[in-house]
Amino acid sequence: MIILAALIGYLLGSIPFGLILTRAAGLGDVRKIGSGNIGATNVLRTGRKGLAALTLVLDALKGVVAVMLMHNEGRWLVVIAGLFAVIGHLYPVWLGFKGGKGVAVGLGVLLAQAFPVGLIACLVWLGMAFWRKYSSLAALTAFAVAPVVAFVLGDERVALGALVIAALVFHKHRANIARLRAGTEPRIKLGA
Repeated sequence: MIILAALIGYLLGSIPFGLILTRAAGLGDVRKIGSGNIGATNVLRTGRKGLAALTLVLDALKGVVAVMLMHNEGRWLVVIAGLFAVIGHLYPVWLGFKGGKGVAVGLGVLLAQAFPVGLIACLVWLGMAFWRKYSSLAALTAFAVAPVVAFVLGDERVALGALVIAALVFHKHRANIARLRAGTEPRIKLGA
């Protein structure tokens, strides 16, 4: 069951919705613009907010579905499925193991595993994104907070899973962290 949970999570997580949607919309390969990422923030750089929002929702749903498929199989299998959904998004086999940064799928995993933890992480992301206008800083803050919230709420399994997801998200944001420190990180445009 552990292998099955990991495989289901990985295969769901590795579906590159950002790439699929931008190609279907006639925008070409999203990996050739902006950051070269397949996630919603880079899709937003195409100027198509609706497409970016759909990418965000579908990427989050990958994490939700992976967790829900293991829902009746035990808490550790839920954590494993969620973790591997994030890994699948970060390192999809279909794209030469070069994927996104795991933010939307990670938030989806947290929402499905422990809704209060996921909700707080989402609210932290939104607050930081609107306040500072940096998607990367919003993500890093949200994932730094999530394991702490899970631990405080008494869910040690989710806290451990959230900690590993946070480490992966921070690892994938290394270049963003360097740009934030240098003051060269691009800001995002939110709202109308």
